[in-house]
Amino acid sequence: MTALPIIIDCDPGIDDTIALLVAFVSPEFNVLGITPVCGNQPLERTMRNTLQICELGGRSDVPVYAGCFRPLLRDPIHGQFHGKTGLGNTVLPDPVKMAEEKSAVDFMIESFEAAAVNGQRITVCCLGPLTNIAVALRMKPTIAHGIERVVMMGGAYREPGNRTMTSEFNVLADPHAAHIVFSSGIPIVALALDATHQVILTPSHVTRFAAVSGRISKPLSELMAFWDRNDVRRYGSRGGPLHDPLVIAYLLAPQLFEAQKARVFVEHESELCMGQTIADWYGKSGLEPNADIIVKVNADGVIDLFLDRLSRYAQEHVQ
Repeated sequence: MTALPIIIDCDPGIDDTIALLVAFVSPEFNVLGITPVCGNQPLERTMRNTLQICELGGRSDVPVYAGCFRPLLRDPIHGQFHGKTGLGNTVLPDPVKMAEEKSAVDFMIESFEAAAVNGQRITVCCLGPLTNIAVALRMKPTIAHGIERVVMMGGAYREPGNRTMTSEFNVLADPHAAHIVFSSGIPIVALALDATHQVILTPSHVTRFAAVSGRISKPLSELMAFWDRNDVRRYGSRGGPLHDPLVIAYLLAPQLFEAQKARVFVEHESELCMGQTIADWYGKSGLEPNADIIVKVNADGVIDLFLDRLSRYAQEHVQ
């Protein structure tokens, strides 16, 4: 089996951390690079967190490229549920691994151009604001030919927003970048709050993950425990939604997900609804669909998948 070439664009973040740790032990992926962006935390912190997570996961071989330090047009906003550092109360050792000198945008452009030539197009896993890929597309639109698809966590359709009444954080953090990506013609799979709120990481799940995850058990269980929103009214139970890891789960086990095609529009002008994602489910706009929106998730299947992958850290052969 040929490993799927991917770039992971992220803003760690507790849920980004879980996504990265799962990806690191999945041989189905060839992780070409990680491109942190300003999002849950300022870029300096998301870079540091990424380097620390690479070392925690035993993947210092994966290059890390610094992305954009701010959104395209609006002032930065940061996450509310990840603690002061983005990693909750968990303290990881100082990173030994260093970032690459090349910027994330330059890395993306060069990678996608090469992929278009060699016919091995790249899947982009977007776990944060879409600033990096939007800038790359603005600088060189033809790189779209080297992108197989964008699989992204972001947006809210039938589900209310999680940062404002209408908007999900990743899109709200850079709605202009999201508008560029959704207008690019690149195939998009969108895992919005409609999907991620179907997979709640409960305290009982945390106990199960801690029992199987070997050498990363302590930091992983600390991160997962911090993620508990204790908002039964919204989520139906204790715990927190597994947002970003669902991007990795989708690529590993697409049979666990059900999608519906729609034309997606991003509100990037009105302050009241800034960052809102609007889906034309029934063709009212007269425009062709530009995204596959995940509408249903087999939550038990996803949890079992993650238990299997994270248990690999208990095996001696893990890097």
